[in-house]
Amino acid sequence: MKYRSIKGVQDILPPETFLWQFVEQTARDVFSLYGFKEIRTPILEFTELFIRSIGETTDIVEKEMYTFSDRAGRSLTMRPEGTASVVRAYIQHSLNQLPPPQKFYYMGPMFRYERPQKGRLRQFHQTGVEVFGLDAPEVDAELIEMLVVFLERVGLDGLSVEVNSIGCSSCRPGYRDRLIEYLNKGVSDLCSDCQRRYSQNPLRVLDCKVPTCKEYVKDAPVILDFLCEDCKDHFNAFQSALKKLGITYRVNPEMVRGLDYYTRTTFEVTSSALGAQNAVAAGGRYDRLVEEFGGPPTPAVGFAVGMERLIALLKEKTQMPDQCPQVTFVSIGDEAREVAFQLVSRLRKEGLRADMDLRSASVKSQMRRADKVGSPVVLIIGEEEIKRGVFKFKDMKASEEREISRDELIGFLKDFFNRDG
Repeated sequence: MKYRSIKGVQDILPPETFLWQFVEQTARDVFSLYGFKEIRTPILEFTELFIRSIGETTDIVEKEMYTFSDRAGRSLTMRPEGTASVVRAYIQHSLNQLPPPQKFYYMGPMFRYERPQKGRLRQFHQTGVEVFGLDAPEVDAELIEMLVVFLERVGLDGLSVEVNSIGCSSCRPGYRDRLIEYLNKGVSDLCSDCQRRYSQNPLRVLDCKVPTCKEYVKDAPVILDFLCEDCKDHFNAFQSALKKLGITYRVNPEMVRGLDYYTRTTFEVTSSALGAQNAVAAGGRYDRLVEEFGGPPTPAVGFAVGMERLIALLKEKTQMPDQCPQVTFVSIGDEAREVAFQLVSRLRKEGLRADMDLRSASVKSQMRRADKVGSPVVLIIGEEEIKRGVFKFKDMKASEEREISRDELIGFLKDFFNRDG
């Protein structure tokens, strides 16, 4: 029997893993500049956590969660998104008692049962951030700035920022009633999912990707027309902060988030390179969620980046980073092989990626291997070189050769690779 990976999950192999490492490290570097610290939450949570936060009428809860009972009969779910777990940890560990704001970032796999497609898998990865304790609109703008800086540093450009406000518990009910009234007139034109949900969660209809539903909601009431004064002031101040930070954006009144817990600010960063599924990152404010989970009233805002989509874009735009051996030793004879073996260890301790063929292969075979692994430098050592205390240095890119004394080797190699960047 040949074993294969499960449909909708994938292996990530070199050299693509080097690109993942680069993106993840860039995220850590940028997020730390803005005061964020890493939090790591479990993959498994009690199912009720996600039903309560995401909403019973969402596609995620109704169709996509990986849920099962453990041996004690408890319903567990593999996390479909990151925010609910971070909020649970924030409350469980009484992090609200620390000085606000509390800023966290996370990285890791999420799980949803849906049709696999480009940039969307059943096991996928997200990098996300959450801020607790501040309702200032400048925080929302600062998050978008940080997101744009991160995406630019990993090599993306030409991105679009879209923003909206979906109101709060004071003004959204009036909009909800008006939207239901509008949808009721043409409910037969909606897809089966939207027909079932429109009276319970009408905002979900605005987020539907079915063409007939998208066409019908073009003339639907706009939520920005229903905002209360506080939400209007918050949204205006948020836009003003974006302008002060020099961020170009577009107001998209049709944009809502796919999860029930969002309030006020919502935003997306999009790219046309991925076709219909063009959102690279998305987020917004969720000022009620901590309190709904049993914690104290706590404003909060965050975003998540879809790593598979981001990596797919980067693979098309940038050269794949490589971590091949910088130096490969080619030895001639047993004594030279022992010397090379010890020097490989020493170079590694000096911070150089060094390698050698341990198969006692011929010189021709060793050189062929060095070329295939992409090593830019080959050091050749044999009986004659040992006697004279030198190595034959071969620059594989420039096809140049010279001799380097053993005493000068470490310093020479460090200068060589520092010079080449």
